Amino acid sequence: MAGCAARATPGSEARLSLATFLLGASVLALPLLTRAGLQGRTGLALYVAGLNALLLLLYRPPRYQIAIRACFLGFVFGCGMLLSFSQSSWSHFGWYMCSLSLFHYSEYLVTAVNNPKSLSLDSFLLNHSLEYTVAALSSWLEFTLENIFWPELKQITWLSVTGLLMVVFGECLRKAAMFTAGSNFNHVVQNEKSDTHTLVTSGVYAWFRHPSYVGWFYWSIGTQVMLCNPICGVSYALTVWRFFRDRTEEEEISLIHFFGEEYLEYKKRVPTGLPFIKGVKVDL
Repeated sequence: MAGCAARATPGSEARLSLATFLLGASVLALPLLTRAGLQGRTGLALYVAGLNALLLLLYRPPRYQIAIRACFLGFVFGCGMLLSFSQSSWSHFGWYMCSLSLFHYSEYLVTAVNNPKSLSLDSFLLNHSLEYTVAALSSWLEFTLENIFWPELKQITWLSVTGLLMVVFGECLRKAAMFTAGSNFNHVVQNEKSDTHTLVTSGVYAWFRHPSYVGWFYWSIGTQVMLCNPICGVSYALTVWRFFRDRTEEEEISLIHFFGEEYLEYKKRVPTGLPFIKGVKVDL
């Protein structure tokens, strides 16, 4: 795991990341610069160079590593907002950019606030896996090609709105799960039980055994519904279903080992929340 800055004061990483995320999002002011005489691409290039120079001036490693990631995500969010309100066939891709950047930034921020002991640069989930990167690139490629050859496919507003609602639902559910679990939440499946690890069964965990997975499941599929990507929509659904089926079974083996009968009773009364996934089978 990549390390973060030494924690001089509690919450310092959260404040640093929030400040630099907002700094990146200030790209929303770029239209004002273009009206002042700067050409669009020139203004954007100067803006990016200026942001990076400012971060290099203000921060030293390892705090710079936090700042540059948060600022980048804020920049993507700001560009997404500008694109969302543009009168072009790319406006729904702007929704996607906002959703993607907020997801990755909020993963870091909530971890910094909720469970700082497990915080690292990996908490941004920007380097989640090769498969995750390929899936994202594939969805961008599909949207681009279909927008060029079948632009009417990208103008199904009711479908994009449905995808946006799925994304909002999934994001809210996942973050609610992270807050509810508190220090018990970790981005990596734990194979050893810590002294402070307790079984959380309240809040959203009273609805689903794996609410963070349920949230991510619907968030990921929702992004493709939002983009009106038929190929990636189907492939995402199949891929994430298989991923969470295996992940759920792996995690429940550890949870049964940690909590024994207590978890087995919880497992009997509360579903996973994921369609057609029941979790690990236990022979009694």
